[in-house]
Amino acid sequence: MLKRQLGRSEIQVSALGLGCWAIGGPWHDAETGEAFGWGQVNDQESIAAIHCAIDAGITLIDTADNYGAGHSERVIGQALKGRRSQVVIATKFGNVTDENTREARGQKASRAYIKQACEASLRRLNTDYIDLYQFHLNDYPEELAPEVMEVLEELAVEGKIRYFGWSTDYPERARIFAKNPYCTAIQHDMNLFKDNADMILLCEEQQLASINRGPLAMGLLTGKYSDAVTVTDAKDIRRRSDLSWLTYFKNGVPAPGMITQLNSVREILTAGGRSLTQGALAWLWARSESTLPIPGFRNVNQVMENVKAAEFGPLNNEQMKQIQQLLTRGRSL
Repeated sequence: MLKRQLGRSEIQVSALGLGCWAIGGPWHDAETGEAFGWGQVNDQESIAAIHCAIDAGITLIDTADNYGAGHSERVIGQALKGRRSQVVIATKFGNVTDENTREARGQKASRAYIKQACEASLRRLNTDYIDLYQFHLNDYPEELAPEVMEVLEELAVEGKIRYFGWSTDYPERARIFAKNPYCTAIQHDMNLFKDNADMILLCEEQQLASINRGPLAMGLLTGKYSDAVTVTDAKDIRRRSDLSWLTYFKNGVPAPGMITQLNSVREILTAGGRSLTQGALAWLWARSESTLPIPGFRNVNQVMENVKAAEFGPLNNEQMKQIQQLLTRGRSL
């Protein structure tokens, strides 16, 4: 397994992480009933997949307290019984859910709420510390961010967390957190279709880990979906059409422009025996030494396909150059 440093911390992690959104199962908006999950899951299969990942050398596990309204954290807590010391746990806070009704109920970032949310995550994860605690509100007002950072530093001093970060796509927000020595990572949307060059530059300059959510574009970069093959589960968030940030799928149908882009670089991504999934991960590793992709999973087979990407390693410079030229040309047409 490839290894990388978790930003400016002393922690070394696998260059490939586990994204645990999908294994939380269904939850929904309290007002509209619209789905936030990826459909039904099997907890025993999720646990088997986590064990498989750890056995294969994956040490970074990323989740959030709202995934499945806390269920993802509970599943991880069960999976890590007797294995806590083998992994680095990253979780997030800020999106409020009701665990009993599985409803999303807005957002909070007050001092009292952050402390409460941290304690709740510790209980669900069955651990006494969180390695990386991440602020989950992407566009939270910049002027209020220092107050959040102050509480996170208190949690670090207390030993509840080791480090913190911000899950945000805005470099100017990330830069605020970067000033604090306990900040070691920024999580942001990053894949072949969305190259956040400004965020990568910031992470490299500030010695922060670039944790890449959506590394496979919500499944689009696996090659499993097309105009003829769509997402059909009504409880899958990719079926929604009302979320502006949901750009890879609308009503379960993949974005046609992205399918065209993918087809233009498919041959390069799959060269040397890689699958499309493995090529997409290889692109991220080649993009920067700070990147840590966290693809989601539902079963052991998906985990093993992702793990095999590490055997191939990053794309080479010539492949990266060719892909950039083809994507640039395609966007200009």
